[in-house]
Amino acid sequence: MLEAGDNAPDFTLPDQSGDPVTLSDLRGRTVVLYFYPRSDTPGCTTQACGIRDRRADYEAAGVRVIGVSPDTVDAQAKFAEKYGLDFTLLADADHEIAGAYGTWMEKRNYGRKYWGVQRATFVIDAEGKVVHVIEKASPKTHDDEVLAALDALAAA
Repeated sequence: MLEAGDNAPDFTLPDQSGDPVTLSDLRGRTVVLYFYPRSDTPGCTTQACGIRDRRADYEAAGVRVIGVSPDTVDAQAKFAEKYGLDFTLLADADHEIAGAYGTWMEKRNYGRKYWGVQRATFVIDAEGKVVHVIEKASPKTHDDEVLAALDALAAA
């Protein structure tokens, strides 16, 4: 998994509308890039709705929030519409970007092994460098952790 100080791998992925989003096009602005396992599941919904509900806090921090999962564009669109998610969701259907960031990994559940996305968040500065990582983000405390990190970075 990437660490603070690493350069954020560039990518282009389709958003929930099918429009391409390229990370390097967002240079000059801090990006909160979070990876989640699957749209419209309990934990992922809690996390996404938390971001939606704290939109004013993210805007005050001047950041762009982007969620990434291995879902299709259609699944991302349904997820965004169902919960009124007013931020960018990217479809990484072949999990190439999750792999580049180190969030695509072998997992275990009830003794069963499978590959999936580790819920993780990367704060990327205006120059494209990772400045903060939450390796195992909790859906319930995600926003508090990210906003605290953003406050600490702004104060530094």
